[in-house]
Amino acid sequence: MRMGPKTGFASLAERIEWPLAIVVVLLAALGLLNLRNASLNLPASFHLTQALWYLIGTGVVAVVTVIRTRFFQRWAYVGYGAVILLLIAVAIFGTVLNGSKRWLSFGSFLMQPSELLKIAVIVVTARYFNDRNKEGSYALRELVAPTAVVLAGVFWVFNQPDLGTSLVILAIYGAMVLFEGVRWQSLMALAIAGIIALPLGYTFGLKEYQRDRISSFMNLDADTHGQSWQVRQSMIAFGSGRLWGKGHEEGTQVQKGFVPEQENDFIAANWGEERGFMGMLLLLGLYFAFIAAALNVSRKARDRYGVLVGVGVAALFFWHTVVNLGMVTGMLPVVGLTLPMLSYGGSSLLTMLAAVGLLFNVSFHRPSYG
Repeated sequence: MRMGPKTGFASLAERIEWPLAIVVVLLAALGLLNLRNASLNLPASFHLTQALWYLIGTGVVAVVTVIRTRFFQRWAYVGYGAVILLLIAVAIFGTVLNGSKRWLSFGSFLMQPSELLKIAVIVVTARYFNDRNKEGSYALRELVAPTAVVLAGVFWVFNQPDLGTSLVILAIYGAMVLFEGVRWQSLMALAIAGIIALPLGYTFGLKEYQRDRISSFMNLDADTHGQSWQVRQSMIAFGSGRLWGKGHEEGTQVQKGFVPEQENDFIAANWGEERGFMGMLLLLGLYFAFIAAALNVSRKARDRYGVLVGVGVAALFFWHTVVNLGMVTGMLPVVGLTLPMLSYGGSSLLTMLAAVGLLFNVSFHRPSYG
């Protein structure tokens, strides 16, 4: 029997996904502590700026949570189009840093619209499949329309160039599609096409520095003071941490500046050096708990849209974590991807917190049943 909604604080407390909230708070605290230690030998106090971004991000979570879920569904395509316009603006007016044009400059603030595309893809894909409400698996021809929509955004990100973000967005979309169900014949056709296209994409689709990174990954000993330097120093940092780590503020490999991008893409090297193998298990456990909480929100969602949003956010955190930890430990090529809620950066952090807000939104507006 369906019950009327509760009122007051009891109703509010009941509608909050507490396991998810606890994991997010723990990741935030761990991230600020680790960023503070990684910044000890740097001229800027990155953890203080990151704390400010966390305050702003808390507001983002609150706003996304309380807005009616129907609002995000109704305006999904408009929002997606707005993000593509921002990406086009980047191509025309963007700021170039480290050889890539990925940012729009607003005074001292740099905005990275490709981060917004991750959220937009989750919402627009969930809207598309919710509207279709199809029973059974999809054939390849039925996926042409949503795939074209996603590729319209990925095209601009890939040309910035930003290979890592492009691949993660496609992986998020792929996870949501596989969750909906794809006929095995279609999967086989995609696999064959991918195998055929791989050498062509490597030769004609990648920039020279991207091919160099892949070559370096295949043979880390070939250029120990060039392309391989960053990964090799990161691996030394992880190895020197051993079982329990060197201890708080004792990560000499990072503190002495051997690991570039120690506050950003390679932030995990500091944690691994200071906390060791057991500390990395703790970190992986927190990410696993977050993904489990996201899938639990998906399981209890009231409609197909909410289910797919939960799957999409879980995929976002999963792929970011896997790719980042894979590249800093030498198991994957370096593609410049942040570690969720640990790496420094306002655009990345706000994107992750907006994704958290989507999970709270799905949970918060789920009706209570007796």
